[in-house]
Amino acid sequence: MQLQQNVPLAPLTTFKVGGPARHFVRAENESEVGEAVDFAREKKLPLFVLGGGSNLVIADSGFPGLVLQIGVSGISQSTQNGAALFSAGAGEGWDRFVAYAVERNCGGIECMSGIPGTVGGTPVQNVGAYGQEVAETVTGVRVLDLQQGQIREIENRDSGFAYRTSIFNTSARGRYIVLRVTFRLTPGASPRIEYADLKKFFAGRAAPPTLAETRAAVRSIRRSKAMLIEEGDPDCRSAGSFFKNPMVTPEECQRINLSSAAHGERVPQFTGAEGRLKISAAWLVEHAGFHRGYSRGAVGISSKHALAIINRGGATAAEIIALKNDIQSSVQDRFGIALQPEPVFVGFDPAK
Repeated sequence: MQLQQNVPLAPLTTFKVGGPARHFVRAENESEVGEAVDFAREKKLPLFVLGGGSNLVIADSGFPGLVLQIGVSGISQSTQNGAALFSAGAGEGWDRFVAYAVERNCGGIECMSGIPGTVGGTPVQNVGAYGQEVAETVTGVRVLDLQQGQIREIENRDSGFAYRTSIFNTSARGRYIVLRVTFRLTPGASPRIEYADLKKFFAGRAAPPTLAETRAAVRSIRRSKAMLIEEGDPDCRSAGSFFKNPMVTPEECQRINLSSAAHGERVPQFTGAEGRLKISAAWLVEHAGFHRGYSRGAVGISSKHALAIINRGGATAAEIIALKNDIQSSVQDRFGIALQPEPVFVGFDPAK
């Protein structure tokens, strides 16, 4: 285990903001993860587990304890009852893993191509996009249980998966460190073409798209919305979608459509669970006065996607939080909807 002090964290995130970690370790294997945890416990340090840095906002003051970056790598494949089981290290890049599976003609995660971050972060937030979410294919999550001090396997049914949540970021938040994730994929599967963007992309085709074509299409769509992390694109200094799409009742949806702030338009909606509707957070943000390309000094909104708060260069975390708060306040005032942020906030005073 290589322990470092005062390591800048901003370069390790897609937002490129935040102060340093007082202590920092990148663990390449399970043994080093255990060593780092023991060090933090012995020194009575707060511990934060860092993955790909794609879905978090780090405070300008940094983090006063130990930041543990998970670098556990490796992908293995086996077969079980006709399905393909893939076990991937938590430190593997998510998009690299999706490419690996698609190259082997295995379906179930192709619509989640281009999502930044690592494999280890996907079960935590039940990552999803374009009609798929990892809860559909995860069979087990190998974790270090900080409460019991041992490595264990948590099965899908015990993971508490729901829209962008799991036990890992709710009831058991901070208890587990994800080490590996196993996915059950389908060899030769037809891609899932459910979302309007994908249907539009493939409109007019006689033959159904392949998994590889679907992956390429998803990456192209994400690129057009600045949701594909690419060097040199200023719209990509962000945490991706900053707010979750709200789940509302049909009555609430109708109220929003009839509100003066809607200007006679209808909020895009999708069928959700238990009779509820998932509505577009991006539409709410834009109709609350924060259009694509909105600028406020060093922060703003992506010119391609209203859900992406961006760092235009030299932004501080405080400026990002201030814009987040104003967007939430405006949406609440105009539509009566409390937008919930997607990113993890690190190093901030919980009382503020």
